[in-house]
Amino acid sequence: MEAEAKESLKERWEALIKIHPKLRIRDAASQLEVGEAQLLATGCAGGRVIRLDGDWSQLIREFPRLGRVMCLTRNEHAVHERYGEFRQVDFFNGMGQVVGPDIDLRLFMRTWRFGFAVTDPIPDGERQSFQFFDAGGDAIHKVYLQNTSNFGAYGELLHRFRSANQDPWQGVEARSANAPELPDAEIDISGFQQAWRDLKDTHGFFNVLQRFRVAREQALRLAPEGYAIRVESDRPRQMLELAAAQETPIMVFIGNRGCLQIHTGPVRNIRMFGSEWLNVLDDDFNMHLRDTAVASVWIVRKPTIDGVVTSLELFDEERNTLVIFFGKRKPGSAEAEAWRFIISKLERR
Repeated sequence: MEAEAKESLKERWEALIKIHPKLRIRDAASQLEVGEAQLLATGCAGGRVIRLDGDWSQLIREFPRLGRVMCLTRNEHAVHERYGEFRQVDFFNGMGQVVGPDIDLRLFMRTWRFGFAVTDPIPDGERQSFQFFDAGGDAIHKVYLQNTSNFGAYGELLHRFRSANQDPWQGVEARSANAPELPDAEIDISGFQQAWRDLKDTHGFFNVLQRFRVAREQALRLAPEGYAIRVESDRPRQMLELAAAQETPIMVFIGNRGCLQIHTGPVRNIRMFGSEWLNVLDDDFNMHLRDTAVASVWIVRKPTIDGVVTSLELFDEERNTLVIFFGKRKPGSAEAEAWRFIISKLERR
């Protein structure tokens, strides 16, 4: 039965691709009701896909050797693509971070389960990548080599972390559902609001959410007056267009359960593809946001020792965070007036 299941999945995917030749693997996995890693693993039999094994943190520590790459992190409705080099890579207590002017990541390693080295055909040749997935087979993070990357280092790492198991079948676990929100009536709202007012650093907000057992969008509904304002769903596009026109550098956070990827810098080429996708298409940074999936947009203010810091936060219908935008800022510095001007325009429209 297992052999039949393996062959059946590969045949079903091939049949789907014949009908939709441009269908992306994530969308194919969704239509076939399997994890993306399960589809990818069917390529192990032909050598196009190599299953990896080992300590993922040790593999990631080697990524600075790859040179210039493209890092891709996404959730269900938003994609973040950033070009550059891995610089400082550190791991501590099951967490990892990559800090550099180009590649800026926060890694939650307990969710990283499967890894593959992948060779894909492209119009001008082949494209190599390292791809990582959670226990349900959903993509966490992908690293794509570029023309100037160190292919020798890629081959060495592939050989070192190659798994002895190259079976073209990948078992996965059932996806865990999001924990339900605690009813508002069971939350110490006054205590939560005071803790928000007492914040000294934006990173402390997560601790406040945990302490009062408040979900993130729920927190915005229960925020102290003036600290979270819901605005219309067209505000992200307006913000990006204003930032591009004024050359105001921003920060773009997109993540999933295993990885948070950050762009810090300008945005220039803002484009809509049809009525569905809002895009940033720059040389070193691309963002793709399914605009039709944005269910709520909030302007959020948090006090810090450097003054109030403002974000624009986007959620889908399931209350999952899609994207968070900030103005470019370093700890110890006040928020840029140019970013505050943009936020003020969004509030007034």
